[in-house]
Amino acid sequence: MTTVYLVDDHAMFRAGVRAELGGRVEVVGEAATPAEAVAGIAASRPQVVLLDVHMPDGGGLAVLRQVGERLPDTRFLVLSVSDAAEDVIALIRAGARGYVTKTISADELADAVERVAGGDVVFSPRLAGFVLDAFRDASNAPPAAAAAPDADFDQLTPREREVLRLLARGYAYKEIAAELFISVKTVETHASNVLRKLRLSSRHQLTRWAADRRIT
Repeated sequence: MTTVYLVDDHAMFRAGVRAELGGRVEVVGEAATPAEAVAGIAASRPQVVLLDVHMPDGGGLAVLRQVGERLPDTRFLVLSVSDAAEDVIALIRAGARGYVTKTISADELADAVERVAGGDVVFSPRLAGFVLDAFRDASNAPPAAAAAPDADFDQLTPREREVLRLLARGYAYKEIAAELFISVKTVETHASNVLRKLRLSSRHQLTRWAADRRIT
């Protein structure tokens, strides 16, 4: 029986997944935050992690970046309410083996888990198109496209660009601070400056802005 670890910040949803999957998989653990997930996945070493995207402290991207490469035998299947192209592409680039939405049926989810455990890549049909388009466009893009995305990006300072890239990858403020050896308060200041200069009002908008320009 395939071993599965659940990562979602809603306890009722995790309970529902446990109930729906029933005896078709063995749920070996669950977590509500990236920090809990990293520790639990490392300890239980499941075959498949069912991973939500939008959670506090960096969400699914933070989990993938911290444990994905360290556990090559564990595969990640994103199970999210979001069907936004930028979410799909970001998680796949980070190492997820599939992405399905929470409208999926219990039978389809169980099948997706088994297929990912067996080495397949699984997407909801519409989401597969996002990934194919993204990687096709990336392979056809001229080298200069990534070097100078637009004038808005050019106006950012080098440090603001670093913060922008890490924010777009799903890093939490404290993770960015540790990565760049600066204080959390300084990260907050840079993030505020980035949003102001780019005329954006939220981190979600920033992630979409960066994904559209292939800034990673």
